[in-house]
Amino acid sequence: MRKTRVLIVEDETIIALDVQGILAGLGYEVVGIASTGEAAVQKALSLKPDIILMDILLAGQMDGIDA
Repeated sequence: MRKTRVLIVEDETIIALDVQGILAGLGYEVVGIASTGEAAVQKALSLKPDIILMDILLAGQMDGIDA
Protein backbone atom coordinates (compact mmCIF):
# COMPACT_ATOMS: atom_id res chain seq x y z
CA MET A 1 0.00 0.00 0.00
CA ARG A 2 1.28 3.47 -0.94
CA LYS A 3 2.06 5.88 1.91
CA THR A 4 0.12 9.15 2.08
CA ARG A 5 2.36 11.94 0.75
CA VAL A 6 2.45 15.09 2.93
CA LEU A 7 3.83 18.57 2.28
CA ILE A 8 4.63 20.51 5.46
CA VAL A 9 4.37 24.32 5.34
CA GLU A 10 5.89 25.89 8.45
CA ASP A 11 8.25 28.87 8.75
CA GLU A 12 9.90 27.71 11.99
CA THR A 13 12.47 25.09 11.04
CA ILE A 14 12.57 23.28 14.39
CA ILE A 15 8.79 22.83 14.36
CA ALA A 16 8.79 21.66 10.73
CA LEU A 17 11.46 19.06 11.47
CA ASP A 18 9.63 17.89 14.59
CA VAL A 19 6.38 17.49 12.64
CA GLN A 20 8.30 15.66 9.89
CA GLY A 21 9.65 13.16 12.42
CA ILE A 22 6.23 12.60 13.97
CA LEU A 23 4.57 12.06 10.58
CA ALA A 24 7.32 9.70 9.41
CA GLY A 25 6.91 7.72 12.63
CA LEU A 26 3.19 7.42 11.91
CA GLY A 27 3.86 6.01 8.46
CA TYR A 28 3.41 9.10 6.27
CA GLU A 29 5.83 10.09 3.51
CA VAL A 30 6.90 13.72 3.91
CA VAL A 31 7.66 14.89 0.37
CA GLY A 32 8.86 18.37 1.29
CA ILE A 33 8.94 21.31 3.64
CA ALA A 34 8.19 24.91 2.61
CA SER A 35 8.63 27.99 4.78
CA THR A 36 6.68 30.58 2.77
CA GLY A 37 3.33 30.63 1.03
CA GLU A 38 4.99 31.23 -2.32
CA ALA A 39 7.30 28.24 -1.87
CA ALA A 40 4.35 26.13 -0.73
CA VAL A 41 2.42 26.82 -3.93
CA GLN A 42 5.46 25.97 -6.08
CA LYS A 43 6.20 22.75 -4.17
CA ALA A 44 2.56 21.69 -4.18
CA LEU A 45 2.42 22.08 -7.96
CA SER A 46 5.64 20.16 -8.55
CA LEU A 47 5.41 17.47 -5.82
CA LYS A 48 1.63 16.88 -5.96
CA PRO A 49 1.21 15.77 -2.32
CA ASP A 50 -1.92 13.99 -1.14
CA ILE A 51 -2.33 16.48 1.70
CA ILE A 52 -0.71 19.71 2.89
CA LEU A 53 -0.19 20.50 6.57
CA MET A 54 -0.22 24.31 6.50
CA ASP A 55 0.63 26.91 9.13
CA ILE A 56 -1.56 30.00 8.81
CA LEU A 57 0.99 32.62 9.88
CA LEU A 58 4.01 32.42 7.56
CA ALA A 59 7.01 34.55 6.76
CA GLY A 60 6.78 36.41 3.46
CA GLN A 61 3.94 38.21 1.75
CA MET A 62 1.57 35.25 1.32
CA ASP A 63 0.07 33.68 4.45
CA GLY A 64 -1.19 30.11 4.76
CA ILE A 65 -4.77 31.07 3.94
CA ASP A 66 -3.80 32.85 0.71
CA ALA A 67 -1.53 29.97 -0.30
